[in-house]
Amino acid sequence: MADTQQVDAKAERRATRLAKQISTFSKAHGGAEGQVAYIGDRGARIVLVGEDGAWGDLVAPSYDIAEQAVKKSGIPTHETFDGEFAAKVKTGPYEWTRMAGIQVGGPANA
Repeated sequence: MADTQQVDAKAERRATRLAKQISTFSKAHGGAEGQVAYIGDRGARIVLVGEDGAWGDLVAPSYDIAEQAVKKSGIPTHETFDGEFAAKVKTGPYEWTRMAGIQVGGPANA
C-alpha cells in the first residue's frame, strides 16, 4: 500500500509542476489553449497555443498526469489538433526554414 501512495504522490507532484509551467505559458501569452496527445511509452504531449499565436509543448510521463496537469492549470482543451485550433499557431521564419530543411533532407535530418 505504501508503494502505491508513494507513486501517487510523485505523480501528483509532477502534475503540479506541469500545471505551473502551463499557467506560466498562458500568462505570458495572454491566455492559452491545449491538447493532450498520447505518444506511446514516453507518455503524453501537451501542446499549448497562446492567444498571441505562440506555441510550445511539454511531455508528461503518462496521459493521466498530462490530463491532471491541464485540468489543474484551468486552460481550455481540444480533443484533437484540428484545423481551427492549428490555425491559431503563428509560425515565423525559423519554423519555415526548419520545416523546409526536413522536407529536402537538410540539416534538420542530420
